[in-house]
Amino acid sequence: MALKSTIYKAELQIADMDRHYYGDHALTIARHPSETDERMMVRLAAFAFFASERLELAKGLSDTDEPDLWEKDLTGAIRTWIEVGQPDERRLAKASGRAEQVYVIAYGGRTSQLWWDGLRGKVERLRNVEVWSLAEGAGEALARLAERTMRLQLTVQDGAAWLTTANADPVELQWTVLKARSAA
Repeated sequence: MALKSTIYKAELQIADMDRHYYGDHALTIARHPSETDERMMVRLAAFAFFASERLELAKGLSDTDEPDLWEKDLTGAIRTWIEVGQPDERRLAKASGRAEQVYVIAYGGRTSQLWWDGLRGKVERLRNVEVWSLAEGAGEALARLAERTMRLQLTVQDGAAWLTTANADPVELQWTVLKARSAA
């Protein structure tokens, strides 16, 4: 018998002063049986970073043809494709061809660096792909915020970001841009 996804609910308040985006989002997150709390919470943090009225949680691990998050325009064309973790070069090439812009949010400290070292040469030619690496320990700190029902606040100001909840200490989210998108 196949295991079913576990459902999490999140009320997310965003105050992103750098992008001038302020919004409240009620999210239902289906956590795949093979997904860890860390990955799920990095996915939620990625949603918060890139939040817009049209950004959606996609099927991700449940469907190899969909990313973790995406934003489509009114015609159904994919504007933004967001992967969490360490996707392979073929997946990124496919995403690059299907979306206007692609973001990868890697996490895991040293393992992310080893993944990037092996992938860098293959991905540099993909002009619309940007790769971020969360600071070591950020994913684990996010995992400690995971609850079946969550109320979270993301604050971004001057390039610094904090994800907070009433039940835990704030998590500072720092990242390094390993590869920026190329100018067209």
